[in-house]
Amino acid sequence: MIKPKDLIVKPIGVKPANKFIKKHHYSGSVMVSSQIHLGVFYGKVLYGVMSFGHCINRRGTLKLVTGTKWNGFIELNRMAFLDSLPKNSESRCIGYAMRFLKKHYKQLDWVISFADGCQCGNGTIYRASGFKLVEIKKNDQLRVNPKTGEVKHTLSAYMDGYRDEFNEKWKILKGHQFKYIYLLKPNLEKNLSVPIIPFDKLPKTPIPGKEASMT
Repeated sequence: MIKPKDLIVKPIGVKPANKFIKKHHYSGSVMVSSQIHLGVFYGKVLYGVMSFGHCINRRGTLKLVTGTKWNGFIELNRMAFLDSLPKNSESRCIGYAMRFLKKHYKQLDWVISFADGCQCGNGTIYRASGFKLVEIKKNDQLRVNPKTGEVKHTLSAYMDGYRDEFNEKWKILKGHQFKYIYLLKPNLEKNLSVPIIPFDKLPKTPIPGKEASMT
């Protein structure tokens, strides 16, 4: 029987990481901007992947923590784990990932990630891993392609060439988006430009599907 303490988290290549993400992440897609990929192994079997890289709205996100340099933060772009992992495995692996970033990427001050309440969950894993909730908002950025059922973020859709069709025909998903920050340097909490939201402020509405990273 697998125990959380027996899991090994280590860097892996982009190809095996993307293959796993496409198969097991609810979106079925990867972020081409992901640069750091950590695999979760039990023996030689891959049980999870966490991919980190630039976020879509990098300039706007930079302002969340005053004094942050252009290369001072990173996004947890994609995160996927097999359902067969035991309880607490995900938070243990995220904790290792944060320590890995602290050790090997000393220019980084903080990590941002999003939970998609429209398609998966409200960020239970992030809260268990020491992330701080800094924004709750009704979704206005994710829409559904009426022909294919594909879900896209507004910025991604525009970059892919969808404009008038996106605004006129794609329906906005109902639900909320949740923004989380992990401070790799705890003394930076005083530099947050947004308030930390107590977890009891989360909407008490049914959350569809499984927990995962949004973007």
